[in-house]
Amino acid sequence: MKIKPLSNHILIEPIRSQGKTNVGVLLLETVDREKSGQGKVMAVGPGKKDKNGKTTPMDIKSGDIVLFSKYGPNEIKVDNKEYLIAEEKDILAILKK
Repeated sequence: MKIKPLSNHILIEPIRSQGKTNVGVLLLETVDREKSGQGKVMAVGPGKKDKNGKTTPMDIKSGDIVLFSKYGPNEIKVDNKEYLIAEEKDILAILKK
């Protein structure tokens, strides 16, 4: 199933931790269940309309890796896969390599 966000909404696939820290300490499964603050943008809406009806383009694009507000996005499940839907204001930063 394909998901197309509306307005200034963003579809994010959360990036989960790998199960151990940088120094090799293994993390318990319950630690990994904490909401991720990082994810890959899968789709973006066209942007929010201003009071004159003009659409303001989004700064975020599909494929971006983003940091988002911990409690901003809504969790959804489609075809047994977990995603997040956030508004553009919930995105804190775009990560660049």
